[in-house]
Amino acid sequence: MSTWESLPAEFNVATWFVDRNVAQGRGTAPAFHYEDRTLTYGDVHDLVNRTGNALRELGVEQENRVLVLCQDAPEFLGAFWGAIKIGAIPIPVNTLMRGADYLYFLRDSRAKAAVISASLMAEAGPVLAQASHLRHVLVAGGKPGPHLSYEERVAKASASLTAAPTSKDEAAFWLYSSGSTGFPKGAVHLHHDMVVCYETYAAQVLKIRPDDKVFSAAKLFFAYGLGNAGYFPMGAGAQSVLSPHRPTPDAVFEIIARHRPTLFFGVPTLYAAMLALKEPEKRWDVSSLRLCVSAGEALPEELYNRWRERFGVELIDGIGTTEILHIFLSNRPGASRPGSTGQAVPGYEAIIVDDEGRPVPQGEIGNLRVKGDSTMAYYWNKHEKTRETLYGAWIQTGDKYWQDADGYFWFAGRADDMLKVGGIWVSPVEVEATLIKHPAVLETAVVGHEDTDRLVKPKAFVVLKEPASAAAGLADELKAFVKDKIAPYKYPRWIEFVGELPKTATGKIQRFKLRA
Repeated sequence: MSTWESLPAEFNVATWFVDRNVAQGRGTAPAFHYEDRTLTYGDVHDLVNRTGNALRELGVEQENRVLVLCQDAPEFLGAFWGAIKIGAIPIPVNTLMRGADYLYFLRDSRAKAAVISASLMAEAGPVLAQASHLRHVLVAGGKPGPHLSYEERVAKASASLTAAPTSKDEAAFWLYSSGSTGFPKGAVHLHHDMVVCYETYAAQVLKIRPDDKVFSAAKLFFAYGLGNAGYFPMGAGAQSVLSPHRPTPDAVFEIIARHRPTLFFGVPTLYAAMLALKEPEKRWDVSSLRLCVSAGEALPEELYNRWRERFGVELIDGIGTTEILHIFLSNRPGASRPGSTGQAVPGYEAIIVDDEGRPVPQGEIGNLRVKGDSTMAYYWNKHEKTRETLYGAWIQTGDKYWQDADGYFWFAGRADDMLKVGGIWVSPVEVEATLIKHPAVLETAVVGHEDTDRLVKPKAFVVLKEPASAAAGLADELKAFVKDKIAPYKYPRWIEFVGELPKTATGKIQRFKLRA
């Protein structure tokens, strides 16, 4: 029987990932490398306990929400695990968003406290006063201004903390998931969910071990990065390298060469950019890597082959979702089928069904449904969305797939119009709503378009109010306009000016014609 199936009814997941490492004698072992610092498992235990006590002293109680807007830095670890240990609910959110997004997260979650990296206060700071439920803001890594200093409060707090008596089946943390329409949805995850992901994917597919060192280009606020760089290495007593900086190809190679990780996690867009550098294999030593992992968007066969030929290390592709927490379909080391997403991870079941929920014949495209014990309990305050997504023990991912005779799953697109760009969801509707605010734009439609590496990026078709105004430079102006209004990674990489958009008789834009 797996550990997660035999967990006691009273269970606090912080004790399993944080306290257990110290109890088993790894207190002096290195856990996290950050800039020029190394935190041992004892340091992490101390930071988590002090942060938990600091939050409790501010009046944060069991089930209260705590917004975690942090770079990949020690304050993320302290806030995330410290909140969980006192029975509160941390909510890591995307560090690439805008102030209006953070205000939505604060209002929707009714977070009582927030821990924010100082470098993110320029964007988040101006909206904090508008969040009526927010009582305390702890600023980490810089001057707190009118707020509290995370470091000062944590330094004063006790390093002794007994975990709150939570249930393995109660809420432990939330992660926000984007949708094709409407606002992000808070996926509620339970105390046992991270143990499930560790014992299935990390232990059985990656075969992670104590002598591994992990580096993830995907950040901790992603479900993908939270496992990769956060609780996977902690589950094994291994090491993790944290970087607060943007994962540019050069920077990623520098970190690999300097820190010598054995496991590297990226997304196809990053792997393509790393391969595009001039002779990277001669400039950086990546011989420490035993395995590379790709997720976030489909990995083209050509990219898989080029990576393996160039660096001599296997790149295994998989798929996970915020709702299921981590990867549930994956290729296996030594048994990859390039271009496919692999097979079901042990502990998960996957089926392909038609729109009525009936299994489709092998080889036919249908809707992917998955069953596994790390699936979210529900979406916070989104009853209808929960009903549309959960089918008893099964969850419908929104992905179209087909399965071959050997049980490998092959991605065939999305059931909605959502795009995965560099591993991050982008809603075409949001980009369109931003473009339409530009005074020159009459109407617009955004679809996915493949670049030279067969990776999908947003492309905008734009109808102008004055067609003659399509002067040189307007496309670049529109791109910059979008970057300034919403998260910059969402901007359209191409803009095509058209006389009209294809529409149905009822006036609905026919995006499929634009994609074709």
